[in-house]
Amino acid sequence: MIDHTPASTAPRKAAVLFILVTVLLDMLSFGIIIPVLPKLVEEFLSGDTAQAAVLYGLMGTAWAFMQFFCSPIQGALSDRFGRRPVVLLSNFGLGLDYIVMALAPNVVWLVVGRVISGMASSSFSTAGAYIADVTPPEQRAAAFGKIGMVFGLGFIFGPALGGWLGAIDPRLPFWGAAALSLTNACYGFFVLPESLPTSKRTSFAWARANPVGSLALLRSHHELFGLATVAFFGYLAHAVLPSVSVLYMGYRYGWGPASVGLMMAGVGLAAMIVQGGLIRPITSRFGERRTVVIGLLCGAIGFSVYGIAPEGWNFCLGIPVMAFWGLAGPANQSLMTRRVSSAEQGQLQGAIASINGVTGLIGPTLFTQTFAFFIRSNSPLSPQHSTLSTSLDLPGAPFFLAALMLLSAAAMAWRTTRRS
Repeated sequence: MIDHTPASTAPRKAAVLFILVTVLLDMLSFGIIIPVLPKLVEEFLSGDTAQAAVLYGLMGTAWAFMQFFCSPIQGALSDRFGRRPVVLLSNFGLGLDYIVMALAPNVVWLVVGRVISGMASSSFSTAGAYIADVTPPEQRAAAFGKIGMVFGLGFIFGPALGGWLGAIDPRLPFWGAAALSLTNACYGFFVLPESLPTSKRTSFAWARANPVGSLALLRSHHELFGLATVAFFGYLAHAVLPSVSVLYMGYRYGWGPASVGLMMAGVGLAAMIVQGGLIRPITSRFGERRTVVIGLLCGAIGFSVYGIAPEGWNFCLGIPVMAFWGLAGPANQSLMTRRVSSAEQGQLQGAIASINGVTGLIGPTLFTQTFAFFIRSNSPLSPQHSTLSTSLDLPGAPFFLAALMLLSAAAMAWRTTRRS
């Protein structure tokens, strides 16, 4: 029988609050650089948007590869030594990463910075294990929703602040992100308690820590594997947002860093409202299974609006619909945590992070190449190659592809959990 008893005897609300503040500071530092990093790559490449999209996709792939390789190790280490030291090392590493990127003299150093970031950014997956440690199973969907809420809060202030700082100096957001990450490390050192007691820890083994061994856990239960497939499609579809959104908005609507930052703040506000205030009543009313499907269908509709929108204000109409996609992740993650023991939560979160890493290896290149294919002047669909280029000009194609993935995920979620 699987032991679902929360490992920590510390006051749960206080423990959750501590980790939420940690995630909030992480998201602020991450959100600050979003409006400026793609544009900085574009500047290094003399304003070639198509080439910048391709290179930015490769940078995303490098980041995802490091996530795929390192996240299972970090998850296994957190099962062995506790969550707290992993979070602290992550935040310190991210702070150094942003300093490297702030000083980067060329694209090569930006790539180095993204590799360091992929190695260091483990606190997101460790936060999931932390929440599972201190929260009863029936309350985990709401708790994971709170993580989504602070993600949204970080996206309200992070990109808006990054857009404002980027308008002053393209390097200034990286210094702000470094300051936030190092502040987060200090906060965790003095305030963040450990959630996994010694009696609940497991020995470290490379068989569990390597990416293949970590993913093997997902085959231990039929429904767990199916839910992992749902997570795979969701993560893969999500890759379109950081990969092409900034370049897409600049190309199609002529938006600069400040406008992109404000738009992303709106996305964060909508996500915070849904995940912070609506996920618990919706999950209670419809159950986790239906909540997952509803969220995925809303995401598919939102992506379709993004892809169709001919003007910026049309694009913004998709934001409130897209926000309800935030219902799917916490409910799906809660269903997954019910199918492993408390001693395997870190391994599970590492496996989930590995899924994210796999999609990160595929998604950035897939979506940026799709975007570049439809806008590049020397594309096979361009006038000099085809008379059909005008009718096939479709810069929103990456969003349509993401919508199709979420529809597939919704069908998989409904089929996998039908016996529950």
